[in-house]
Amino acid sequence: MYYVNRNQIETILNQIGDVNSGLRRVAAEWDGGLLQGLIQERCLHLAIEVVTDVGSCLIDGFIMRDAGSYEDIITIIHQEKVFEDPALYAMLTELVGLRKPLVQDYFSWERKALHPMTAVLPDRLEQFAARVRGYLDQELGAGLPG
Repeated sequence: MYYVNRNQIETILNQIGDVNSGLRRVAAEWDGGLLQGLIQERCLHLAIEVVTDVGSCLIDGFIMRDAGSYEDIITIIHQEKVFEDPALYAMLTELVGLRKPLVQDYFSWERKALHPMTAVLPDRLEQFAARVRGYLDQELGAGLPG
C-alpha cells in the first residue's frame, strides 16, 4: 500500500501559478534591470523547488528508487511514467541543472540577461502539473485522498 500525500503535492503544485505569473511578466516586460533580474532568478529557483519537491513526494510515496541528485529525481519520475514527453523531460532536466548556479553561484549569475527558459517554462510547468495530477488519478483514483 502506498502513502502519497496528495494534499501536500497539490499545495506545492498550486505555487506554479505565482511562479508562472512572475516568469510571464518578466519575459513580457524585460528591461535588463536589477529588479526584473532578481524576480527572474527567484521564479526560476522556485520552479526548480516545485518540480523537485513534487518529484520527491512521488518517489517517496510510490516507493520508487532513491534519487542521488536533483537531475535523478527528474529521471526517476520520467522513467516511472509520471510524464513521458521527451521534450518536457529535457526541459525539466535543464531546469534543475540551474539550481547550483542560482543557489550556490548566485554571485556570478547574469542578472541583466533574460534567460531563454523564462519565456517557455510556464507552459512546461503547467504541463508538468497536469501530468502529475493525471498520474495520481491513474494510480490512486480520481480525487481520492492518498
